[in-house]
Amino acid sequence: MQGKIIKGIAGFYYVHCAHGKIYECKAKGIFRYKNIKPLVGDNVELDIISESEATGNITKILERKNSLIRPEVANIDQALILFAVKSPSPNLNLLDRLLVMMEVQQIPCMIAFGKADLVQEEEIKPLQEIYQQAGYPCIGISTFENRNIDNIKELLFHKTTALAGPSGVGKSTLLNYLVPHANMETGSISTKIERGKHTTRHSELFDIDETTYICDTPGFSSMYIRDFEADSLKHYFPEFEPYFGMCKFGSCNHIREPGCSVKEALSQHKISKSRYENYILMYNELKNNNKK
Repeated sequence: MQGKIIKGIAGFYYVHCAHGKIYECKAKGIFRYKNIKPLVGDNVELDIISESEATGNITKILERKNSLIRPEVANIDQALILFAVKSPSPNLNLLDRLLVMMEVQQIPCMIAFGKADLVQEEEIKPLQEIYQQAGYPCIGISTFENRNIDNIKELLFHKTTALAGPSGVGKSTLLNYLVPHANMETGSISTKIERGKHTTRHSELFDIDETTYICDTPGFSSMYIRDFEADSLKHYFPEFEPYFGMCKFGSCNHIREPGCSVKEALSQHKISKSRYENYILMYNELKNNNKK
């Protein structure tokens, strides 16, 4: 039998199968031996242990389209990145780091700035301009006022989307707005494994309809980039791409080199100052890490 992992917690994986039943499964020891960890979003094969108790063993993980470490999820089509415009104020350095990690995996991103009812419209526009200029769809939303929630639903339709962002920005509130049955499903699983009231400690996949899924992921307050060379970072800032090949030096990293077209675009306000400053911070961080 085949199914999709919708949640993994305490060594158990909950697999949703085509007929709608959810099986509580353990992963075969071969995965630990090969250092392979099943992820939420994985399509898997399983052997049924007990049909009445809905238990089984995962025997095979089917080929992944992609996989992320943060958030920890596989086979997603896109990411919806949620930051609040206020309470807490948006940490743009953290946002840019998350965007880089998605770019590394070639996962399309859209950005929602939540709690838009707490500020005036003109306070949201500068944030939208920064990321629209970089090529990311960007929208201000409010579940309290039902502002632009229908637009979010349209962006999610017929795709599997990872909902990602820092703690306290309203991911669970948005999820419950989009998937009213999420609380009920989570409560059922929590009772079975004797957990308390749901808080997002693990990635979990929910169906909005038969072809639309959203993955709730744990919040975070920091993110470190690594696992690639500093000289590659420029390729993960989409707004730099139009200027590639136009610099004086072919190996230009757009920092100290003379005749840099990216720095010229920055001086003409065609590239966001905050994005560029975060690029330099991340570049130096990668350089220092790679020296160790």
